[in-house]
Amino acid sequence: MGRFLSFRLLGAAVVLLAKSFVIFALIGLMPGDPIDLMINANPETTPEQMAHLRAIYGVDQSIWLRYVHWLTDALGGDFGFSRIQHRPVLDIVIPALGNTLILTGVAFVISTVLAITLGTLAALRRGSWVDRTINLFAFAGISVPSFWLGLLFIYVFAVKLGWLPAGGMPRPEQGWRGMAAHLALPVATLVIVEVGGLTRYARSAMIEVLGQDFIRTARAKGLTNQRMLLRHALRNALIPVLTLIALQLGGLFSGAALTEAMFAWRGMGRLILEAILGNDYNLALVCLLFVTATILLANILADIAYTWLDPRISLGGRRK
Repeated sequence: MGRFLSFRLLGAAVVLLAKSFVIFALIGLMPGDPIDLMINANPETTPEQMAHLRAIYGVDQSIWLRYVHWLTDALGGDFGFSRIQHRPVLDIVIPALGNTLILTGVAFVISTVLAITLGTLAALRRGSWVDRTINLFAFAGISVPSFWLGLLFIYVFAVKLGWLPAGGMPRPEQGWRGMAAHLALPVATLVIVEVGGLTRYARSAMIEVLGQDFIRTARAKGLTNQRMLLRHALRNALIPVLTLIALQLGGLFSGAALTEAMFAWRGMGRLILEAILGNDYNLALVCLLFVTATILLANILADIAYTWLDPRISLGGRRK
């Protein structure tokens, strides 16, 4: 296990290093830079002053040299300042990452539990009206765009009925009730969009497992349906589903960007959008790296969970 974790963490570090250079290069090659924006705000800037500003901020150097300087500072804990908010990048990213983890974490747990429950129920009632209803719900969730669903929720529950806030962040004095009210619509949007595909996948995996010989043997030995389902069928069916669950976390982060923008949720998705639109290089780069690191960590945890679901799986090598 220790060797496996070492290799996976090393691989994750290499991925982050490669992605940091790619993102840095792409952002650096975009037309316009912070100095151009500063110059446009002051048309009376002379060419000498322009050259002096570019030398101070290092934008007159090559992309490679600028990346080396940024990486050296980042390894020392200095990720630079935000050009838009005039604060250290980490002071902006950490609260936004916490807000995104709250939103995506709640949506992830609800969608995963709901999908596994519905998929298992559809597999057990295969061909019945329950199966057809669950499949209809799953296909509807796959087909509906998140932006349309979010706007529909805002119109119905915030504008027409007035039950829930249309967006924004809860105030501290509102407590957990305010947090729940502000989370309801964006979480519902993410859950409905993500649960459909996972439900179909869980249903297929459960149908395949229920047809295996060891399930028939367990039934022949007189095991109750509940014990057979929980101890044998579900654990084996979750092994392929777990891979999709880990990948789903990446989909939640990408889908949360649009959802956060619609519901004015101050998370990573909205922060990345504002940073890119405002040519805030440091902020956009660090935000994207934090999202990548979160997705890589989720995949490592999924690999570790394989050994809990199936003791025959060994991450450290061949078991004797």
